[in-house]
Amino acid sequence: MKNWFKENQTHLLIIGIFLLLVVFYFTPVWQGKTLLQSDVMQARGSQKEIFDFREKDGNTPLWTNSMFGGMPTYQIWYDHANNVASYIGPAIRKIFPPPADALLLFLLGGYFLFSVLKIRPWLAAIGAVALAFSSYNFMYIEAGHISKAYAISYMAPIIGAVILTYRGSRLWGPAILALFLALELRANHIQITYYLFIALLVLVGFELYYAIRDKKLKNFAQASAMQLVGVALAVLVNASVLFPTYEYSKLTIRGKSNITKAENGDKGAHGLDKEYAYAWSQGIGETITFLIPDAYGGKTSGLLDENSNVVKTLTKLGMPEAQALQFANGATPTYWGEKSFTQGTWYFGAGIIFLFILGLVIVKDRLKWWILGATLLTIFLSFGRHFPLISDLFFDYFPMYNKFRAVESILVIPSVLIPMLAILAINEIITRGSEIKDLDKKVLYTGGIVAGICLIVALLPSILALRTSNHQEYVAQLQQHIGDQALTTELVNSLIADRTDMASKDAWRSFFIVALTFGFIWLYIKKKTTVAVMLAAIGVITLVDLWSLDKRYLNNDSFVDKSIYDRPIQEREVDQLIHMDKDLSYRVLDLTTNPFQDASASYFHKSLGGYHAAKLMRFQEVLENLFDSGINEDVLDMMNVRYLIAKNPQNDSDNIQRRSSALGNAWFVNNVKFVKGSNAEMDAMKTFDPKKEAIVNEGLKDQFGNASIGQPTNADIKLVSYHPDTMRYEYSAPNQVFAVFSEIFYDKGWKAFVDGEEVPIIRTNYLLRGLSLPGGNHKVEFVFAPVSMKISNTISLIASIILVLGFGFAIYLSLKHRKKKA
Repeated sequence: MKNWFKENQTHLLIIGIFLLLVVFYFTPVWQGKTLLQSDVMQARGSQKEIFDFREKDGNTPLWTNSMFGGMPTYQIWYDHANNVASYIGPAIRKIFPPPADALLLFLLGGYFLFSVLKIRPWLAAIGAVALAFSSYNFMYIEAGHISKAYAISYMAPIIGAVILTYRGSRLWGPAILALFLALELRANHIQITYYLFIALLVLVGFELYYAIRDKKLKNFAQASAMQLVGVALAVLVNASVLFPTYEYSKLTIRGKSNITKAENGDKGAHGLDKEYAYAWSQGIGETITFLIPDAYGGKTSGLLDENSNVVKTLTKLGMPEAQALQFANGATPTYWGEKSFTQGTWYFGAGIIFLFILGLVIVKDRLKWWILGATLLTIFLSFGRHFPLISDLFFDYFPMYNKFRAVESILVIPSVLIPMLAILAINEIITRGSEIKDLDKKVLYTGGIVAGICLIVALLPSILALRTSNHQEYVAQLQQHIGDQALTTELVNSLIADRTDMASKDAWRSFFIVALTFGFIWLYIKKKTTVAVMLAAIGVITLVDLWSLDKRYLNNDSFVDKSIYDRPIQEREVDQLIHMDKDLSYRVLDLTTNPFQDASASYFHKSLGGYHAAKLMRFQEVLENLFDSGINEDVLDMMNVRYLIAKNPQNDSDNIQRRSSALGNAWFVNNVKFVKGSNAEMDAMKTFDPKKEAIVNEGLKDQFGNASIGQPTNADIKLVSYHPDTMRYEYSAPNQVFAVFSEIFYDKGWKAFVDGEEVPIIRTNYLLRGLSLPGGNHKVEFVFAPVSMKISNTISLIASIILVLGFGFAIYLSLKHRKKKA
């Protein structure tokens, strides 16, 4: 044991430093505070009903009615208790609570990757810092995209495991790949995993080329086969995450459209709408922010202070400073790129960018070409609508690519690969600097070019234009808001001046960082300093550079007392008044916010609105076609929306409206109208009375059997028991009737029973459930028990056992080999 500590003392010391970095960056966490994240607050709203029933009966419900009329909970929150990966993250979080655990995972994962590359420990530590403190990692954490942050943190060890396998490790390479890919998939951010898959596919392509060139196809095939086993095991461990999600995704906005649009001919569209998917495309010119963070104005708002030109202009006109600050940060966006808005900039470190470009010139390792190829490909893909030549090719033809939105997210790949080549460049200088021809010239020219770009922007920031493509439209809107052309012109000029100052200041900042990094590299190659001094200096420069930039987005002010976090959404008087209605189930539509992009109402009510990236396609199509010109009262009636919450325009207070026309949990109709196709269903719903008539696709006629629908005279039906997974009704009818239920149709798990005997659920009114019911007094029960969850949970359990035993066996073999070698 003493020898083990002695052999690994450097690694242990570096891990200790990582722990200190985590503790110091997230000081408020250790003071009992927590991060108030916007997306986490939305998630808390959507999860409230799930946790209420989980606390009540000990089981996590598989369905919730708190959003969009109803959806599966395994798209919102589910414990996946049979998945071994579900226990590793929480174990870490017991010691390092979120979000501190995410930073620790970034650092340790990066350190593992650089260790696989056989980088000396202290240089590997610098690489881990560069990778971990990349700006968007912290913006994702601050915004509450914590599952995305976890998924990104596992990318480095997965890449390391793949490289390790191709470099000859047939035991630990696949084992580590299986473990970290299982954790990656458990984070359940498939978009990040998919982008990682694209980068690794490029790596495999290069490895295949080298195998053919070096006549080592057998080794390549063995390594690839072992990795496929690891990948398959990781996928099976996450069967309960992946299989139900895949099943659900085909019926969401990421699946096939049910409505045939004229531009699509006779076929429904597959995947997301291209305009929607490309909404957050990285501007081509914005790549300069990799080097100069605020070259495009940083984030949209919140950066102007009392010393800004806009605020000074407003205060000069007599506006109070507090009001001027509020106006400046609300009406004058500092960001001038092509995204609708942004919380920050993709910044990888000025010194790291210099070293990356130097690496392209001096690094001999064949990984360089994979890093360059994958980096260029993912940057081109991040341009989205700005570079359709490549983006459209992937969107239209690459499997599943069109399921994801915000294509700029693919820049998480360069955020790992750019530091990789930067560190390989330093390693090349240390290990074989004397062999590199004209090394000093290559360092000098590279440093001069990168520093020169920074200097040009610092001295001439106007070359960046500093205006969006729709600048004139913005000016017109601002003038309409202010009502004074002269003042508008003065404010816009002040805003351009502030953007100029921001770009210039950060360009100077990056210039000095590049100069310092270059300086210590230059001193080393001229033998004026030692490796230790050079690494210490570059490590400090890199940490200070990225740390200070990250603090612009995630700092101590981002944290609040846990009492605020524990009650994230305050109950209003209108919520209390609605809760006085003790009926088992009804819905609420909150119009005080954007109801279909906000889940705060779901915290207190069964909401017709909500916030989720994967709404059911049929629900979205109803919004697009029946809410296109305002609120559709018929849809509200059939969805049993009993209460509307709206703003009083006179005093801006919240008020409620009780809708007496809401049709309740279930009702009988006089007539069933059969129409041909989804388009006809939607058209029929524009002019029907849901109380009297039901719209059914004629393709579902056979589900009625031979029964004829009678008039529901003296018939009655009511909900007698509510649980998200089980809803029970009792009804009385003199003859065969057709009942419509104000519940979302989802045939991947919902079953209906009349007096214990299963009957078919008929999709009615485009997205609701309907039943053809026999006359008499009977009981109806809806039960949600998807077969996909039962089967996939069993698969997850078996695969988890195999993974644990396999990893244990790998440890046993390693110890045995070590003992034999000793």
